[in-house]
Amino acid sequence: MTGQYVAAIDQGTTSSRCIVFDAAGQIVSVSQREHRQIYPRPGWVEHDAEEIWAAVEQVVQEALAKASIGADRLAAIGITNQRETTVVWDRATGRPVHHAIVWQDTRTGPLLRRLESEYGEERFRDRTGLPLATYFAGPKLRWLLENVDGLRERAERGEVLFGTVDSWLIWKLTGRHVTDVTNASRTLLMNLRTLDWDPELLDALGVPAAMLPEIRSSAEVYGTASGTLDGVPVASALGDQQAALFGQTCFQPGEAKCTYGTGSFLLLNTGERPVSSRHGLLTTVGYRIGDRPATYALEGAIAVTGSLVQWLRDNLGLISSAPEVEELARTVEDNGGCYVVPAFSGLFAPHWRSDARGVIAGLTGYVTKGHLARAVLEATAWQTREVVDAMNAEETVTLRRLRVDGGMVANGLLMQFLADVLDVPVVRPQISETTCLGAAYAAGLAVGFWPDLETLRAQWRQDAQWQPAMDPAHRDRELRNWRKAVDRTLGWVDDED
Repeated sequence: MTGQYVAAIDQGTTSSRCIVFDAAGQIVSVSQREHRQIYPRPGWVEHDAEEIWAAVEQVVQEALAKASIGADRLAAIGITNQRETTVVWDRATGRPVHHAIVWQDTRTGPLLRRLESEYGEERFRDRTGLPLATYFAGPKLRWLLENVDGLRERAERGEVLFGTVDSWLIWKLTGRHVTDVTNASRTLLMNLRTLDWDPELLDALGVPAAMLPEIRSSAEVYGTASGTLDGVPVASALGDQQAALFGQTCFQPGEAKCTYGTGSFLLLNTGERPVSSRHGLLTTVGYRIGDRPATYALEGAIAVTGSLVQWLRDNLGLISSAPEVEELARTVEDNGGCYVVPAFSGLFAPHWRSDARGVIAGLTGYVTKGHLARAVLEATAWQTREVVDAMNAEETVTLRRLRVDGGMVANGLLMQFLADVLDVPVVRPQISETTCLGAAYAAGLAVGFWPDLETLRAQWRQDAQWQPAMDPAHRDRELRNWRKAVDRTLGWVDDED
């Protein structure tokens, strides 16, 4: 091994990044590029996979140039990705057959109702740990097979390949058709206990096995890259939220993190056995290192948090940049009685209601744009509170501290409000780019760049901590109001819509 650095590609919902890390886990260079969000119809969200690949190539080149290194200085590269987003491409040409269908997309609602009627949700939940929700990749693949001319026949002949974004990038880098257990666990097609595709679920969803990638661990060498990264081992793949769990070094059962990005995702390490949720959480694979047993997690997935701030900026024009939301929110003392529930694509955990749509509740003539900005930030904290309440109700462990990361954790007002509504300390690490860091850590472990998990844990450093300071009676009153606002989102979309 001659490389002195490890790099990670983070292919996210709105942008692609490449970060180069040194042996101490410190950032050496960063490059980032946004890509388009394509909205063909209300509730439909797509990406151009070719555009994403072009952006990935560009950020890799730029990150290496900024670090003043060539690919020969990299010991390995890891991949972390937006999960559930579904790509199908031609095996021979490598060209996508349709835009990627993004995890936020809700077009599979009618299909899921048919599946629930025919098979029952518990059949899927028992095997996959997931509810029948528009979130997951398998139904999106079924939609493509039903709606792209000739695609099913081509899939059965093995002429086209399916993958989540990790598979697409590994294919483009190495020519190998693989995925890892964390991404596979988000498809409604993988059995959580066997860690392999489930034949009965493939049959229920009408997915030909010939188009599926091989499921591998999260940290192993999948192949060697060509192009800009020629000769570099591609040595990890983790869904973005599992990568953040790994980057936050939550290696022990009971440790939890929440990542605040486009959406927000709270993951709790439950050890080497999957814990079935009775309160609207997802059971998922946290990570698997080489041939060791998999580590599982409970997850609370929130669809809209950071993207609500983007909505305030792009659709309403109340701010010109995302960081301005904190300044605007600080112009008022409270939300003025206003609550924003951003059910733009339905509600995720713990509700799982695809019929919900967003509301602004409690409006009076008193409410200003400052109150609206504050309500936008508070929506993130209240949605987190709902997930934490569900986790505590599982009786596996009580959350006593929350590690946070992602772009929104720079917002001190939000972090203090989060500590207040959760009534636990909120801790931010020195390196907030924990999604990339987790992918880099896993790749480095796979090639021996770092020797063990204990070495990685020793590198974690705290940057800031917020302690709860809200009066309990005030917290309870605000929570009741939030729940009333959530109730008003439900049942908005009828079946015929």
